[in-house]
Amino acid sequence: MRLATDGLDALELMERSALIRDALFATLPDDFIEAAAILKASLPTLARPGLSGWMLLPVNQFIAARGPDHFELGLDLLKALTPHFTAEFGIRPFIHRDQQRALAVISGWVDDPDQHVRRLASEGTRPRLPWAMRLPQLVKDPAPILPILTALMDDPEDYVRRSVANSLNDIAKDHADLVAAFIAGHIQGASAERRRLLKHASRTLLKKGHAQALANFGFGAAASLVCELRLISGEVMFGKGLDFEIRVTNVGKAAQSVMIDYAIHHMKADGSLSPKVFKCKTIMLAPGQSQAIERRHAMRPITTRRYYPGLHRIAILVNGAESASESFILMMPSRDPS
Repeated sequence: MRLATDGLDALELMERSALIRDALFATLPDDFIEAAAILKASLPTLARPGLSGWMLLPVNQFIAARGPDHFELGLDLLKALTPHFTAEFGIRPFIHRDQQRALAVISGWVDDPDQHVRRLASEGTRPRLPWAMRLPQLVKDPAPILPILTALMDDPEDYVRRSVANSLNDIAKDHADLVAAFIAGHIQGASAERRRLLKHASRTLLKKGHAQALANFGFGAAASLVCELRLISGEVMFGKGLDFEIRVTNVGKAAQSVMIDYAIHHMKADGSLSPKVFKCKTIMLAPGQSQAIERRHAMRPITTRRYYPGLHRIAILVNGAESASESFILMMPSRDPS
């Protein structure tokens, strides 16, 4: 307790976890078999409470450091831990150490009765899991985890299915054609739940206008679609919103599924522009039909972006193709000299 709380209040989340992890290093037995028994006994049971939630993050880190030298025991401990707090962080050093051996064990979890264990099989193997160490072998070649994702694609729990979708979306960032082909192979006759999963898995590809990904969901080429864009004002005060109107017309001879997105090209510190794509609307247009859509895009403070005054641009993407664009000026409020 003394080691785990020394200066704890002044630390951020991950620093706190590291402090508690180091206290475990200092006080648990050096023999991992003995340490694992203590940690397993610390987990909750029906008869008594135990460690759960964020308190198990430092336990993840302890197992990640010491467990790979006791491979099966370490993986078994993470499997026992994950119903009480995800073990997706602790499992990755095992995959990095011996991918084939780890995946042989993890693949057996896809039929586990506990949804948290099944989710660990997909979430823990994500090539680019946020907050966690990257798995470069799976970034380069994700084929070994595709059977796991296939087995969990129709899981009864949305919690698990969303993990499968996120893993496929990770893979799509490095292997666009592979994921588009995977989706094409599993979308025919798909249930509504599977179709939602596959579309969520394709979100990066759809935003980038990947032809096969668009075709998987019935979005054809934008050649027969005419798009017009009108800005309500060419100047936007930071803290307000960019108001604009889109009108899309189907000038072709067949009905068209239309996916409308828009990209805001934000000015960076060096004056260059960097686009960020936002979802707008999906509609069906009959031949000759036109539809207008009004939108406001908020230009307000967020933690993930720094805004700079000056020339910005908005571009409308119709079925993945840039179809109209306009520039606008972002203005910053003047500071009160007092």
